[in-house]
Amino acid sequence: MRQSENSSRRAHFIKIYQTGEDRVINGGLLTAFQYSEAELKAAMSEAARMGTHIGVHCTGEPAALYAAKAGVASIDHAYYLSPETMAIMREKEIYAVPTFTISEYFVNHPENPADEELNRALLALHVSEFHKQLAASVPMAVGSDVGPFPHGIQAREFELMVQYGMSPGDVLRADLLHGAKLLGWADEIGQLKPGFYADVIAVPGNPLEDISVLKHVSFVMKNGVVYRR
Repeated sequence: MRQSENSSRRAHFIKIYQTGEDRVINGGLLTAFQYSEAELKAAMSEAARMGTHIGVHCTGEPAALYAAKAGVASIDHAYYLSPETMAIMREKEIYAVPTFTISEYFVNHPENPADEELNRALLALHVSEFHKQLAASVPMAVGSDVGPFPHGIQAREFELMVQYGMSPGDVLRADLLHGAKLLGWADEIGQLKPGFYADVIAVPGNPLEDISVLKHVSFVMKNGVVYRR
């Protein structure tokens, strides 16, 4: 295969599964890690060689600290972050992606009573720690982890991030601006500017006053083409 063909098929963003099974013990999070800091740095070096970004599925420590020191693009889920990890994330502009929607879905769709109890404990811990992360100015991006729950309802994430402490304006910035930067597309998407993709939606209200209007999209334009009006 020619290099140009190979490059066109490469992954533009890679997610590594950094933590394993989560448990809540005495109000704290216990989770096993998959990769050491050295292993993550090796992955980052190889990704950088190919112009690719890496985010990690990571719920707690010490895994989050290893990921932050390695310089990943995002720490997805981030139920618990130590003060040292939060400081590194703020310094390196590493985004936390809370994914409250999937946590809520698991609470509402437990496999058994023990599963429901664990998921409720994880969500409560996550909300409490999210407040600390906001206070520590940890950079935030929006992601729902859609897949286990149906596509088309992930705008619930905006509501939950506001409900748990962010202002509507900050959530929109976390989605449009930080999301684009996280993906490496800051000069292509997320803003209405010359040279950017003409991606536009219309909703029946002002999301700065009521973030839930984002669940009711009446108009969709993608790259200048109208798909819904």
